[in-house]
Amino acid sequence: MTEVGARGDGLANLDDRPLYVPLTLAGERVRVRPGEARGDGRVAVLDAVLTPAAERVEAPCPHFGTCGGCQLQHMAPAALAAWKRDLVAQALGRRGLTDVPVAETVSIAPGSRRRATFALAGSGRGLTLGFNARASHRVVAIDTCLLPEPALWALVEPLRSLLVSLPTPGKGGDVTVTLTDSGADVVIDLAADPDLAGRERLAAFAADHDLARLSLRVAGASPEVAAERRLPQVRLGDALVPLPAGGFLQPSRAGEAALVSRVLEAVATAPAGPVADLFGGIGTFALPLHASGRAVHVVEGARPAVGAVAGLARAGLTAEARDLFDKPLVGKELKRFAAVVFDPPRAGAAAQAAALAEDGPGVVVAVSCAPATFARDARLLVDGGYRMESVVPVDQFPWSAHVEVVAVFRR
Repeated sequence: MTEVGARGDGLANLDDRPLYVPLTLAGERVRVRPGEARGDGRVAVLDAVLTPAAERVEAPCPHFGTCGGCQLQHMAPAALAAWKRDLVAQALGRRGLTDVPVAETVSIAPGSRRRATFALAGSGRGLTLGFNARASHRVVAIDTCLLPEPALWALVEPLRSLLVSLPTPGKGGDVTVTLTDSGADVVIDLAADPDLAGRERLAAFAADHDLARLSLRVAGASPEVAAERRLPQVRLGDALVPLPAGGFLQPSRAGEAALVSRVLEAVATAPAGPVADLFGGIGTFALPLHASGRAVHVVEGARPAVGAVAGLARAGLTAEARDLFDKPLVGKELKRFAAVVFDPPRAGAAAQAAALAEDGPGVVVAVSCAPATFARDARLLVDGGYRMESVVPVDQFPWSAHVEVVAVFRR
């Protein structure tokens, strides 16, 4: 094997075409069976590791290799952190940004996930609740997982027992569990509205397990509340913010703290003045910035998130519902800010980065969950006169191929 690719597969060469071999590491000699096509190459099935790499370790989870939730449990932690750092450096390098200092990866420990989405398939006694198999829609039932906080995992088996009596979607759905500061928030996909007896079982389940809220997403519609015993809230800065049903939250408290601390450090060096938090969600960065004494304007496309921030009614904290992909902040809208923070989804923020390159302030902080689109946006900022001062990879997804980035730009 020559290297580990961006999806976590080992890479080899077969007839001058890439061969993708899951569960392998660079430098290993393996026996495989070539399989179906993928892109310009083929996927292979691993039969045996003949010569293991020094970085190979025993996977700690019995479901590893079957469950698709983790791709890299067979890689030693230090090697995994270095590989994730290299993912970021390579993405930047492909955009010609080769002289950028990429820091060591900040790795968040397993057992810290406060948010998890479980795959759901079948119905009644044939129900399966777990995770998708690797590169498949098949759902693998799991009886243990090392990623969530214990309080989150404790809800999985009771949820299985509840779901067998409800109209679950035969073609698959999700169950999302989020631990908030006021209790668990659960969203369940259902194929149809439950009957009265089902509604009663849902309410009883919420009471028995002290949930803050239980919501249903029926036939793909927006979540509707089935039982709310108290408002799910999360502490951000010095505020308790209501979490919209199905709303986004950083997957771990420790990972959120790692990102927030670096954003605060960077913005603290900007001149006095207001800060824009773009793609700001429910205020993950805006509220700690506001608590530090800054006036902050949050711009976010999801209206429930904007409503959660606006509902705090704090002086110096404003929120705007706006699709930044179609209508980025430009010109005079940007010039009034002393610093800008932006944290887009995986698609990145090409239009907004281009506008920042033209009229952005002296300090810009970019947070990203996708190295490739981050590097594209970084190239736009650098071409517009910014210098990339620091890049820190943050690994909130242990044993996966995902890595986040927080970077500081100045001019």
